[in-house]
Amino acid sequence: MYHGFDLDGRAAVVTGGNGGIGFGMARALLAAGARVAIWGSNEAETVAARDALAAAGGTVEALVCDVGDEAAVDAAFERSVALLGEVHACFANAGVSEPPTPLVDMSYDEFRRVIRVNVDGLFLTFRAAARHMVGRGAGGVLVATASTAAIEGAARNSHYGASKGAVTSYVRALAVELARYRIRVNAILPGWIETEMTARAVADERFRSAVMPRIPARRWGSIDDFGGIAVYLMSDASSYMTGESVVIDGGYTKF
Repeated sequence: MYHGFDLDGRAAVVTGGNGGIGFGMARALLAAGARVAIWGSNEAETVAARDALAAAGGTVEALVCDVGDEAAVDAAFERSVALLGEVHACFANAGVSEPPTPLVDMSYDEFRRVIRVNVDGLFLTFRAAARHMVGRGAGGVLVATASTAAIEGAARNSHYGASKGAVTSYVRALAVELARYRIRVNAILPGWIETEMTARAVADERFRSAVMPRIPARRWGSIDDFGGIAVYLMSDASSYMTGESVVIDGGYTKF
């Protein structure tokens, strides 16, 4: 029997784990045997997500954290280590988007709100995780959630596209820098996935009629489509994989 995907005895932090793709990843990691700490900025939603995950079994903790706040991230990671014993993998999944806005009408505040969470939050989360992993001296796994907006022209979403492009570049740089510490760094690039963040777009008939014909799989993605890749990237099965951007989009960017 192949045991490469067994996560028994390992622990992970999943930011934005209280909903959407992060929740799907956390659920799969728990099912594979990992202990998990989910972070969310909304206390009620984060506690509810923890309870839902715990109902299926496994050790899951919930922490409230604004990933754009340096002190909050460092405190949350320290607390996660205290609760889990150690952290073997960190999934920097927390992200935000703003309503589509043409560049000429975009305010600096709109741009900064996206960058603060999607880029600054990634830096702060990965820095805390890397410090812990380097200190342990036993390697580790860092996984960032980017977007297909990083590799295609996201019209009227230039702030979001810029933030996710930064994520993929950052991942490649860290993969090279941290390899000497046996820390692997990869990115996941989701396409159009049904989550709270995309609910408005998916519900729009004009949007659906324009986008769905471009998805060869002929369906929206679901949060369960990200459980397998999360387990794979955390497991020994991906021990020789680092610096990569894994696109999961039903073929959208190929058509």
